[in-house]
Amino acid sequence: MSIRHLLAAHVFAQSADVGAYTLTFDRVWATAAALLGLAGVIIGGLALARSRRRTGNGGRRGATMALAAGLLAAVNGALVLVTADGGPGSGNGVVGGAAALVLGLIAAILGGLLTARSRRIAARVEERGVAA
Repeated sequence: MSIRHLLAAHVFAQSADVGAYTLTFDRVWATAAALLGLAGVIIGGLALARSRRRTGNGGRRGATMALAAGLLAAVNGALVLVTADGGPGSGNGVVGGAAALVLGLIAAILGGLLTARSRRIAARVEERGVAA
């Protein structure tokens, strides 16, 4: 049985009459992905501030964490949107999925830019012969 069949079976098993505050599996999944994307953006912002101060490892660890969290959030947000069979308010987590996709892309871009920046700074330091 493929994953597509499992996801389709889950979607068809949901009730069509879902309240505004009812927590469905898709809403929880989308909310978790959106929170992961938000965490990635926050970590990326902190890494950006750290890279500007040039202390420690230049924000390399934060950049890697922001990149990983952003990619995971974006992929999960896209999966929520692909498997949704209704619009906002249908209980499929469409709003959370869209938020996860946007926040994940921002975190991934921020993490990627910071990774490239930390490599450039490390190359300059190595070029000058100064110990890091």
